Amino acid sequence: MKRATPIPFLLLVLLALAALFVPARSTNVPVGGEINPGDVAWMLTASALVLLMTPGLSFFYGGMVSFKNVISTMLQSIIALGVITLVWIVVGFSLSFGDSIGGLIGNPLTFLMYDGVGEATHPKFSPTVPLLLFSLFQLKFAIITPALITGSFAERVRFSSYLLFMVLFSLFIYSPLAHWTWHPDGFLNKWGVKDFAGGTVVHMSAGFAALAGALVLGRRKSHIEAEQHVPANVPFVLLGTGMLWFGWFGFNAGSALAANSTAALAFATTNTASASAMLGWIFFDWMRGNKPSALGACIGSVVGLVAITPAAGFVTVRESIVIGLVASVISNLAVHLRTKSTLDDTLDVFPCHGVGGMVGMIATGIFAKDVGLTSGHTTTFFNHLIALVIVAVYSFVGSMILYKITDMIIPLRVSHEEEVLGLDLSQHGESAIHIGDRRDEVLMNGHAGDGLAVADHLSHH
Repeated sequence: MKRATPIPFLLLVLLALAALFVPARSTNVPVGGEINPGDVAWMLTASALVLLMTPGLSFFYGGMVSFKNVISTMLQSIIALGVITLVWIVVGFSLSFGDSIGGLIGNPLTFLMYDGVGEATHPKFSPTVPLLLFSLFQLKFAIITPALITGSFAERVRFSSYLLFMVLFSLFIYSPLAHWTWHPDGFLNKWGVKDFAGGTVVHMSAGFAALAGALVLGRRKSHIEAEQHVPANVPFVLLGTGMLWFGWFGFNAGSALAANSTAALAFATTNTASASAMLGWIFFDWMRGNKPSALGACIGSVVGLVAITPAAGFVTVRESIVIGLVASVISNLAVHLRTKSTLDDTLDVFPCHGVGGMVGMIATGIFAKDVGLTSGHTTTFFNHLIALVIVAVYSFVGSMILYKITDMIIPLRVSHEEEVLGLDLSQHGESAIHIGDRRDEVLMNGHAGDGLAVADHLSHH
């Protein structure tokens, strides 16, 4: 039976009508200097590279889940391109980079509906490129952050509740963290906390939100019964890894906000840390008697990318080797500990992004040029430790509250029958494989009652 849900469409219609008929506000946005064409060209390229990371993530995650959840998992990343874009235009950019209110949040009216976000430069945020371009570059970070979280509750989350949670997370977790860290008047920025491209704002927030999500949604039936998990498509994971690595050059090198030597340094440290972490992960597995796997190489490389993100423009290439290696070993051990626990973080988002982000944040406090511990300065290092605790607690507790609110409005978890059927069919009416193959797969799964019920459902589609 089809379930009509008119509210999302009506909200979109209201937004379109507001865009047409609500008068634009007069704004007094300060204007910076002359536009630098070279910087504009690089930032346009970097913005496109960062956007490519979200489809890359969809392949990375989609290849790891079971066959019956490939489409739903990939869509959870792709849909963020649409949802977060509109949230960002309406109020997200204002909350992140609007006039600071006590160093905690931006004034939502500063750039409401993108009023004042134009083609002129801005002295604080984009002195050599249009503010519009700066805002679009930052949008790509806002898009991928909630998409990262989805790996923790894959195979059991209701699509409609995920959409609601994504909006709430963007408004109440991501935007405040971006303001604290990247706005010149944000309180963490004033403390001297360094986050070059999002180790704190993106990866720690996603990692701790993922931990909260795994706890709130609980364990999958297959996880409780200790069924062996077989990834649907390892080549998808390899493809996604390549797209993420490629796009990460825009993520990190683009955060220099100019075509300059800092961008070149971030480019080099990003590549080096990922290479070090990839080899560190599979060699560490090998040393412990495990086979060097394609999945291990892919996960390791992404952990290296995560860990170097906050430090990319602040450390040397030599130091990036250390950061990648240390992060890969620590995250590898964290994944191992997770497998020994009852925590069902489906794709190990917290051990990889949460832990990797924390390693990178601490490493930035140690190695950051001229202000880090290795330069004889302790203030930055200890402020990083304090900021780490603040961000971890805020992201975890705040996300836990948002999950509870979402669950009260729309139940977060699908029903037992929908989980057994798979989210591809139960949530979207689509399948990544032929229905006949699905029938054979389900019937051979060993759960007669569940299998027959699913087979009966498939016979009616």
